[in-house]
Amino acid sequence: MEERLETILNRYKEIAVSLQNPEVMADFNQVKKLSKEQSDLEETVKKYEEYKKIKQNIEEAKTLMNDPELKEMAEIELTENNEKLENITHELEILLIPKDENDGKNVIMEIRGAAGGDEANIFAGDLLRMYTYYAEKNGWKIEITHQVEGASGGFATVECMIKGENVYSKLKYESGAHRVQRVPVTETQGRVHTSTATVLVMPEVEDVDIEIKETDLKIDVYHSSGAGGQSVNTSNSAVRITHLPTNTVVTCQNERSQMKNKDMAMKLLKIKLYDKMISEKEQEIGYERKSKVGSGDRSEKIRTYNYPQNRVTDHRINFSVMALDRVMDGDLDSIIEALITEDLRRKLAGE
Repeated sequence: MEERLETILNRYKEIAVSLQNPEVMADFNQVKKLSKEQSDLEETVKKYEEYKKIKQNIEEAKTLMNDPELKEMAEIELTENNEKLENITHELEILLIPKDENDGKNVIMEIRGAAGGDEANIFAGDLLRMYTYYAEKNGWKIEITHQVEGASGGFATVECMIKGENVYSKLKYESGAHRVQRVPVTETQGRVHTSTATVLVMPEVEDVDIEIKETDLKIDVYHSSGAGGQSVNTSNSAVRITHLPTNTVVTCQNERSQMKNKDMAMKLLKIKLYDKMISEKEQEIGYERKSKVGSGDRSEKIRTYNYPQNRVTDHRINFSVMALDRVMDGDLDSIIEALITEDLRRKLAGE
């Protein structure tokens, strides 16, 4: 561990020297790149300096143990610093875990009603509401780009972009099938039904090196509706783009301008194609994507929302909270923190 930390410390010092070089300072892109790398290393470097100071204190306390007059004080110092060393060593182990390069990015989220007909669509709407409240609590901005409303409420499908600080680091665990158990509003006999909605979370990617040929695209324009669709029945502002080789479809309708909707749709298409490409590559080598606590596959059942028992259970880590009402109001912290903790535990264990 110390060898890795010394390498990080040396690199941090190298960057500091480089940032004083006039030639480097004249290159804006180089300065931006080095400054980001320095910022990424800073927490680990500071923690390592603290670690070395504690080890030095331990050696000094051991030396003082040979002095009868100072032995009692030295024992106290040694006990306190050994405890500090254990804690900071664990913190450094966590900092040395390779970070997900996407953690700091915004996300594109898709929610679809799945098994259960109208009730599944209503539940998809409930999930959107839950994530909207969670986003607001974190100071994130959520923007719906496309929606198809369900006949009895909710959404057959809804897509949105969520922007803010470290959005993907929290929401990357949400991809999969979410199951609800409750008495639907359409149920006349009072029976509990089970329905599902699926969630897909993709990190926003910039400057993706994906070639998209114009001849591979089918572009449709139509009247927008729903969120952002104030121009309904007055202009063809909504844009749907189909990538024919992969049959990937993206739609954007949140802007009044057809051009702006097209630009956003092309951005969404690149994100989806990139996500699809990465997924296929990882499947080829048998890699479990998104996180160690789940495959990230839309078909994987990850969580059950049981209304009669006011319980939410995440099946990947066998974690339950008896506070479904608060969870649906956006209080997801306990679940997401449990997922992050288990993810770290498995990585530290080398699983």
